[in-house]
Amino acid sequence: MARAPVGDDVYGEDPTVNRLQEEAAALVGKEAALFVPSGTMGNQLAILAHTGRGEEAIVDSQSHICYYEAGAPAMWAGVTLKTVEGLMNGGGEELLLNALRPEDIHFPPTRLVCLENTFNRGGGTVMPPETMERIYNLAREKSLIVHLDGARIFNAAVAAERDVRDFTANCDSVMFCLSKGLGAPAGSILAGDRDFIARARRYRKALGGGMRQAGILAAAGLAALRNIGRLAEDHRNARLLAAGLAELPGIKVDLERVQTNMVMVRVPGPRTAAEVVNLLKERGVRCGAMGPDLIRLVTHLNISSEDIHYTLSVAREIFSHP
Repeated sequence: MARAPVGDDVYGEDPTVNRLQEEAAALVGKEAALFVPSGTMGNQLAILAHTGRGEEAIVDSQSHICYYEAGAPAMWAGVTLKTVEGLMNGGGEELLLNALRPEDIHFPPTRLVCLENTFNRGGGTVMPPETMERIYNLAREKSLIVHLDGARIFNAAVAAERDVRDFTANCDSVMFCLSKGLGAPAGSILAGDRDFIARARRYRKALGGGMRQAGILAAAGLAALRNIGRLAEDHRNARLLAAGLAELPGIKVDLERVQTNMVMVRVPGPRTAAEVVNLLKERGVRCGAMGPDLIRLVTHLNISSEDIHYTLSVAREIFSHP
């Protein structure tokens, strides 16, 4: 990062950013890419660039775009989200078809479908490329655009032992994070065709995401792309963690849904998930409450197998003393 050649990225003059964008676009099989500060901004730029005010995007009711992005589609793009329960959990094209509105003056025109892979609130589960392809073909048939929130798309590709382009071929645009499992301190990539990226670049500037000597961060992004192959280690650690937690009294873990680097744990009463999270934090284990009795634990390149064994020892201590 300290040695990265830099320039003014607002003017497209930062060589390290340009190199990152070129490598990232080629990696996911798209014409062009844009370096953005965060995954949320990448998703919102996609919505802005694909839609017009008063239009509608179809999303899973538990999607990151709907659940964790502060109502941004309404705030910035003037876009309504139509939420579909189970779209990312096997419902696929049938649920999408049922969600489409007839053409009517009372309804917002549907313009965009947003998928998410891996599925965060689904526990890091993978939507197979074949399912994505069926949804994409239906969307094209209905003149809809498909954006993929692929924050952890490389986790999906590694878990499925597939080329990432098998997934990204089935969307018009894709956002993926350079942070999280890939290890960069910040930054995400938005990729699509050149016209789309040109529109997104303008919106990035409008939202304050145009950075100057951003090559310092882009250099970390280039290093992060070299970490894709090691994601399998995170998946092994997640399964080790899940198997150990499932043996504890009262703990419920759906082992079939531990497909990548996330473990969703239901904890028994009378403690709430938030109380258990605080007890773990006091012992040096950080995780997050996802509901009254639901905890999410995530593995990444800074978590070793030794850390997993320590976490399990702490969990045994906590749950052996109700």
